[in-house]
Amino acid sequence: MKILIIRHADPDYEADSLTEQGWKEAGLLAERISTMDIAHFYVSPLGRAKDTASLTLKKMKREAEECQWLREFAPVIRRPDKEGMSITWDWLPQDWTMDADFYDKQAWMEHAVMKDGKVAEEYTWVVNSFDQLLERHGYVREGNYYRALRNNMDTIAFFCHFGLECVLLSHLIGVSPMVLWHGTCAAPSSVTTIVTEERRQGIASFRMSSFGDVSHLIMAGEQPSFSARFCECFENVYERHD
Repeated sequence: MKILIIRHADPDYEADSLTEQGWKEAGLLAERISTMDIAHFYVSPLGRAKDTASLTLKKMKREAEECQWLREFAPVIRRPDKEGMSITWDWLPQDWTMDADFYDKQAWMEHAVMKDGKVAEEYTWVVNSFDQLLERHGYVREGNYYRALRNNMDTIAFFCHFGLECVLLSHLIGVSPMVLWHGTCAAPSSVTTIVTEERRQGIASFRMSSFGDVSHLIMAGEQPSFSARFCECFENVYERHD
């Protein structure tokens, strides 16, 4: 089985929709995805993801199943360097990298800040919901791999969000999402592909074959949007700092 995790196009967060550039990206994405044989579509309940999916679904004359757990992963925490509340995965590198537990696939959520924000409960709800869906498609979680009860070569597509994408990937490949949140960046409208490997009959694991692919933009001469990144150099005043 093949999984496509598609990040929404360039967002207008205030309106929970897309910018003008985002609608252009969503159109180019639709041209790409519509050439594929997709068995099932799933979409976040948030507007920016549904708007991104809408052009693909319209072009293919298809519908998507809306899943509440595909919304952005956004428990709020009290980040140690500032007052007020922050989204779970927005930390300064000089803070989170000092704690080795954040690199551990289990211990990261036991940090006092994460406990205060009830992050573990949200994470568990998301990955358990994900596993229930994968079971519907024939793959049952068993420890750190999956039992292929109905192995298949179907492709299923998820329209969702960067923070949530990293949660799903962390669960599939067995790493802390902190490493993915801070060490990767999936540009708006990008496509990440994960494929099962069944080297022994009935035992499957997931391998990421591409991450954050924006070839549909590059081929059309469009540069990926900056959203989800921070300033490349501190002096870059027009790029996001915090």
